[in-house]
Amino acid sequence: MADTDLLRAELTRAAHSLGAPADVDPILERPRDPAFGDWATNLAMVLAKKLGQKPRDLAAAIIERLDQSRAGIKSAEIAGPGFINFRVASDVFAEGLRGLIVADAAYGHSSAGESCPVNVEFVSANPTGPLHVGHGRQAAIGDAISALLSATGWRVTREFYYNDAGAQIMNLATSVQARVRQLGGQEAALPEGGYHGEYIVELAQRYIDEHSTDSNADDLDAVRRFAVRELRKEQDRDLQAFGVKFDVYFLESSLYDDKRVEETVRRLVEAGHTYEKDGALWLATTEFGDDKDRVMRKSDGTYTYFVPDVAYHVTKWERGFSRAINVQGADHHSTVTRVRVGLQALDAGIPTGYPDYVLHQMVTVMRGGEEVKISKRAGSYVTVRDLIDEVGRDAVRYFFLMRKGDSQLVFDVDVARSQSDENPVYYIQMAHARMSGIFRVGDIDSAAITGDDVDLSVLELPEETELMKALLDFPTLIAGAADALEPHRVANYLHDTAGKVHLWYHKAHVLNEPPPIMRARLVLARAAQIVLRNGLEILGISAPERM
Repeated sequence: MADTDLLRAELTRAAHSLGAPADVDPILERPRDPAFGDWATNLAMVLAKKLGQKPRDLAAAIIERLDQSRAGIKSAEIAGPGFINFRVASDVFAEGLRGLIVADAAYGHSSAGESCPVNVEFVSANPTGPLHVGHGRQAAIGDAISALLSATGWRVTREFYYNDAGAQIMNLATSVQARVRQLGGQEAALPEGGYHGEYIVELAQRYIDEHSTDSNADDLDAVRRFAVRELRKEQDRDLQAFGVKFDVYFLESSLYDDKRVEETVRRLVEAGHTYEKDGALWLATTEFGDDKDRVMRKSDGTYTYFVPDVAYHVTKWERGFSRAINVQGADHHSTVTRVRVGLQALDAGIPTGYPDYVLHQMVTVMRGGEEVKISKRAGSYVTVRDLIDEVGRDAVRYFFLMRKGDSQLVFDVDVARSQSDENPVYYIQMAHARMSGIFRVGDIDSAAITGDDVDLSVLELPEETELMKALLDFPTLIAGAADALEPHRVANYLHDTAGKVHLWYHKAHVLNEPPPIMRARLVLARAAQIVLRNGLEILGISAPERM
């Protein structure tokens, strides 16, 4: 918001004139009670000890040094132990609304990322079955983080890493093989810990249909290739239904085909951080702060799972991604340390803390007050497609994003299906539809609203002031959510702002008012329409004009 930049700069200048250190960074926050003003700062309390003054005395001195006109405020008052409360000048609100409308679809966007490349990897599900609700939450979070970074000027590559090698894939292959044999009239038991879902039977039947002239189930490698191919297609269809697209699909198997795993091991050995013990090759991860050393190559010659993970992240670095973000389930917590340590041990110039991780908790699905644990098709878990089919893409996305990723999420199907204020996504979309309805009923082209030559000082209702403040907070909100990689901030902001929209809509008439008031309120309605739409777009949710 423009007025915060102006006010923060002026507070910094005033503080420096009183002897504050060069790195002073004033914090501005909205007062809990709007009666206290539009912004508040604790700057005087932060600097009081350093400057040897009482906080209230220092607050008075800061106010005296402020150029209020330059700061875009009309008043400043001392409160409590030394807070300073500010009221923004009405012309700042007016200019902010006009700037919002001019920016339109670009409002809230910035160039902070300076077009630097960033790789965001998410979902990355083993191609062993349909995507479950945990994958769905990850897809929503990863896609929204990508949208936030794009909105703040980063050049984003969305990447999906397919674990198409290893024990789980062979487990899948032997499960499908057993079903092929059973469908052919043979006796065959599923492997211990095998996959039991209905989709395995479907895969087996399709394998038989495709290999009608040669349906020999003994060719396990052929069964494996077929199953992985078909399940990748199914996951792609799930993601398409969810509105998620990727720029890069990276196969784990390519790391072996291209000898990258062997090359990574060789480089780690050359770096001097490995040793052999009990016939296995170990990485001395304790040298880098791990709680114990880790096996890289087992005594049977196979590699542990974190070795290809390290090799994979080397490719990210070599592809020019100096910043990489992985969105993964909380069960991958131990992976964070091992991958980072492995990259450090290479001595390849990869910085500590690479890559960034965003870990999320799992999802509990409730219907009728009871937990839903299985899908008829998947057999052992609820799928993303189950939820999308039942409540729609928009509701699924919003519910997955409305809580911070590291918190447990309860997905209440009944609430998500309801068309009432209890359903948060319905509540937000209705706010947008109401703003659109004003223009439709008035037969007014909303795109023609600019705010030019409109006296916005007539927007005097408290509900109008609070709504304007919320709308003008949007750029700061987006910047903060992008920096923190926390899209739930956008979801919560939209819900709070929708509440302000609804209050204003019920309190203030727009059409058939005296022309000065109608014109001003049309500007406010257009601004609210833009902000709600832009925020929903970042979350990958539609902004309907009718409901």
